[in-house]
Amino acid sequence: MPMNRPTATAALAAALCLLTAACGGSSSDDRASTKSTGDTAAGGDYPVTLDNCGQKQTFEKAPSRVVVMNGASVAEVSTLLALGLGDKIVANEQSYGMSEVPGRAAAIKKLPTGGVKLNEAYDIPREAMFGLRPDLVLSVTTYGFDQKNGFATRDQLKEVGAHTYVSPQGCDDDPARMTIADSYRLLRDMGKIFDVSDRAEKLIAASEKNIAAVSKKVEGEKKPKVMVVFSNMSMGSNDFSSVLAQGIVNDILAEAGGTNAFENTAKTTFADLSKEKVAATDVDALVVISYNDPNPAAYARKLLKEFPQWPAAKNNAYVTVSDSMYLGPSNDLAVEKVAKMLHPDAF
Repeated sequence: MPMNRPTATAALAAALCLLTAACGGSSSDDRASTKSTGDTAAGGDYPVTLDNCGQKQTFEKAPSRVVVMNGASVAEVSTLLALGLGDKIVANEQSYGMSEVPGRAAAIKKLPTGGVKLNEAYDIPREAMFGLRPDLVLSVTTYGFDQKNGFATRDQLKEVGAHTYVSPQGCDDDPARMTIADSYRLLRDMGKIFDVSDRAEKLIAASEKNIAAVSKKVEGEKKPKVMVVFSNMSMGSNDFSSVLAQGIVNDILAEAGGTNAFENTAKTTFADLSKEKVAATDVDALVVISYNDPNPAAYARKLLKEFPQWPAAKNNAYVTVSDSMYLGPSNDLAVEKVAKMLHPDAF
């Protein structure tokens, strides 16, 4: 996705698609828990060394004062909660307000924020970061450690004893290449850092099992052309600037038995499209992602009414989703929800 950051609004919008499973058979079980699981004390499988964006981070013990930067993502905080590590967070700046996982949004809302006054980029400024005394800082991209934007750098945090971690595809700021595998990588890395790899692997296995089951049901079916768009959001100069062209959504659509109707309109995550271009494209189904919109279904119905020539409008084919369409531990829920809309007879 494009990472233009001249203003706080642009930074927020650019990060939105970071985009962004449980122990048993269903990925929605107990993922909002904040209770710590596994042996996270020193003496587990430590030391643990990760190569993250060209920097080696060696952990002698599990972090106990974690700061989660905003980045307009919920992937990082959701991953920690899915692993039962909510009690390790001393300041979380990520929020979404809704989730496909029961209880997750409420669990995130209850997490401490550290009482930090955010800067113009809606994130934690340098001096406030030092005041939180973190031993691990999570950032969606390298932007969160950029000194010219008022943030503490990775080197500065290292000097005060804090490890740092940039999420998958955040090193190059190019989530246009993101896939579901990146969500699993984030889980695995957090599992290693906190010595709960067994928990991470169970989550991944459950998600993979759920996705495989859905994909098998829709195997051989015709692949509808799907428009994936943020609800009531403008991110560019055209009428339809929040239409997704690349990234993890395409992987989710493929597993759900669909294709992105606008995949060829841009090489970046978002396609900035005119109303005429949207009208001229056959859209078989609509996926509306809600971000701070309490009624995304109303937006979906508005679009279907605006473009009655779409097969999607004729068949009233739409579904609304939230955090499961992003990088994070819930992609299997999006796959299932979208697949049931695209191929109802297969379920």
